[in-house]
Amino acid sequence: MEEGKIRLRQHVKNPNLIKHMIAVSGIMKGLAIYLNEDEDLWETVGLLHDIDYEEVNDDWNKHGLASAEMVQDLLPEAALHAIKAHNPKTGVELESKLDLALIAADALSGLIIATALMMPSRKIAEVKVKSLNSKFRDRSFARGVDRNNILLCEKLGISLNDFFSLGLTALMPLSEELGV
Repeated sequence: MEEGKIRLRQHVKNPNLIKHMIAVSGIMKGLAIYLNEDEDLWETVGLLHDIDYEEVNDDWNKHGLASAEMVQDLLPEAALHAIKAHNPKTGVELESKLDLALIAADALSGLIIATALMMPSRKIAEVKVKSLNSKFRDRSFARGVDRNNILLCEKLGISLNDFFSLGLTALMPLSEELGV
């Protein structure tokens, strides 16, 4: 994980992108614990999944493929596959729990952060599962968040409400670092 953080700082300068990657890593760690998977690996996958974002610019066919190439010396093949598969434009098929988890965590992080920013305190601590359910159903809220990707949690055997709760619990300790 520490080497992942070093690599992140070398390739990503946008503070909001860094916060997004930290949020996804937090949810991935929570999922790994819940699913009894390798939490360090899953957390690192979440942290590094968008490491190529600033370098690929608008060439979305390369996003994910370039990330996997940039971290191939740090991660096993299954993790590199998840990073490639998180962008449907790569054509890499979803095959594993890790693949599904990354896509679901990526989307959930956006919904949680957007919801937190709507709260009077602008803090995750104020967000409840009920709030997330309401915002999830409101398709005009956080339009960039793919609700179908969040629903992939069900393929992991996790209900939507449990996934919302897991995500909130995972992000609470990161609240200060995330600025929400």
